[in-house]
Amino acid sequence: MAWNRGWNSTMHALWLLRELGLDQAAAPARRALEAVRAGVTWMGSGPEEIEHHRYFQGEVEPCINGQVAVAGAYFGQDVRGIVDRLLAEQLPDGGWNCEAERGSTRGSFNTTLCVLEALLEYEQCIAPDPKVAAARRRGQAYLLDRRLLRRKSTGEAIAQDRKSRASFTALAFPAWWHYDTLRALDYLRRAGVPPDERTAEAVKGLAARRDADGRWPLDVAYKGTNLVDLGDEVGRPSRWNTLRALRVLAWHGRA
Repeated sequence: MAWNRGWNSTMHALWLLRELGLDQAAAPARRALEAVRAGVTWMGSGPEEIEHHRYFQGEVEPCINGQVAVAGAYFGQDVRGIVDRLLAEQLPDGGWNCEAERGSTRGSFNTTLCVLEALLEYEQCIAPDPKVAAARRRGQAYLLDRRLLRRKSTGEAIAQDRKSRASFTALAFPAWWHYDTLRALDYLRRAGVPPDERTAEAVKGLAARRDADGRWPLDVAYKGTNLVDLGDEVGRPSRWNTLRALRVLAWHGRA
């Protein structure tokens, strides 16, 4: 299945393999990607109009397409059609939102970050592209202008996501489509964005979460069927969150 509401679909498997750093050129990776290209369609995983689509042609929602394209680009697949669609769907405020097809004109933290990760992966793994870079810079500004966790209109801190009810400062791995400040900071680090006062609050909050042994916890595990046991328990130190947090602090410290 291309996608489902759990975490064991093709999309989630490829997303996780990228996050874990599977070598794109390894023989198991090549075999897996060939099987996906040859056999996976969107039948039963989305609207009827895209059921004939091959997997790397993508779906209709930018948050899902971002997750398809980020792994597709990482593994060297042709996701240009998805990228072009995402560029056309950028909203006036610079963000993206899966609710745009239902009339929303404002970006979403969750969707915007999913798309930004995909655009960056396309530039780094497939080909530099001025149009992609320009859209990505506008999307980055959407997050940075909001200090990664505040409403632009009032400056009020966003306590939790409206849809998932998850805290923007809760540390999760895998995060899947969910936004959090560590994931946003790690994206900015990978994109080579110089840290400034707009990232300072989120970095300070992240640093404050470090325990006496220098580790960061797993705050939340999103409900679903995980493909592998990563060995982390909610409320306990997380190897993956610690690794990502240390990378972010090193990036911020070089500013």
